[in-house]
Amino acid sequence: MNIEATKLELMHLLLQTEKESLLAKIKAVFDEEKTDWWVEMSVEEQEEINIGLNQADKGDYIENDTIMNRFEKWH
Repeated sequence: MNIEATKLELMHLLLQTEKESLLAKIKAVFDEEKTDWWVEMSVEEQEEINIGLNQADKGDYIENDTIMNRFEKWH
């Protein structure tokens, strides 16, 4: 069975069930599988993001419209 067929079968089974305990177990499986993208980043990437957030908090940034206007002038 291919992945799309499996997904459809699972959706069908999910829609048919009225067992809250089963739904809770399935949700728990999905919750366990979630990965935190922050943890997957390198320390250097995390530091760069933190630097950017600190700069933004201090008002040290350029508005998006200003940047977009620069690009529009090139085209």
